[in-house]
Amino acid sequence: MLDKALVRDAKGGSVIAVEVSPNASETEITGVNKWRGMVQVRVAAPARDGAANEELVRYLSERLGVPRSGMRILRGHTSTMKAVFVPLRAEEALRRLGVR
Repeated sequence: MLDKALVRDAKGGSVIAVEVSPNASETEITGVNKWRGMVQVRVAAPARDGAANEELVRYLSERLGVPRSGMRILRGHTSTMKAVFVPLRAEEALRRLGVR
């Protein structure tokens, strides 16, 4: 099932598979890369000195309604493909993201 690839349950929350495009005019979810099974997010920050990662975490925490302190990038710190931990069950995270 596609949804399982996007967000999966993990101990204490879930992990979201994210494909990031930096240097956008605004930060937004643009859809789902069905081939990769990843949520596509454009971020309004450069891929330099962790700025895009920081903007991604800020945006997702706001969109999901969870504190930034509970989130972390698990994999892909220097890649456009990331795994982001969020302190929500996968089903709830998927609902709040609003992607299918």
